[in-house]
Amino acid sequence: IEAGALVNIDVSAEVDGFFGDTGASFAVPPVAPKVERLCRDGRRALWTGIRAVRAGGELAAIGRSIETFAGRNGYSLIRNLASHGVGGALHEEPKEIPTWHEPGDRRRIGEGLVFTIEPFLSLGDDWVEETGGGWTLRPAGRSPTVQYEHTLVATRSGPMVLTLGD
Repeated sequence: IEAGALVNIDVSAEVDGFFGDTGASFAVPPVAPKVERLCRDGRRALWTGIRAVRAGGELAAIGRSIETFAGRNGYSLIRNLASHGVGGALHEEPKEIPTWHEPGDRRRIGEGLVFTIEPFLSLGDDWVEETGGGWTLRPAGRSPTVQYEHTLVATRSGPMVLTLGD
């Protein structure tokens, strides 16, 4: 890992048969101001999506809010990686929750639904390729890209984030 690199750490854990999933990107100093801004805005994109969660609301509201944020701030979104349900397995229904606007998605957020939100914000790419035996993902055009992720549950009073640290 060299100075200026972006590194993503995506962690999942299982306790008593229940899974959680969280992740964050880190820039290795020194970094360009545009990369610092990308990291800050990656966290902001995640929270924009979290704030869109309402039990009974549209699942597509998450992607719509994140895409609006990304577009307003000059970013693209990686479209071959999505958020997902989590709980009794690391990946369960709903299998793919887009972090971009999907106008045909009519699914609703059921009360008690446990899932992740993990936007991949980029300075130009919209696709990643798998390398390194499946352990490494790289944007096709090599644009700086970040990912931030939390596991949450939809409640009547809004989202409850399960992977927040102290």
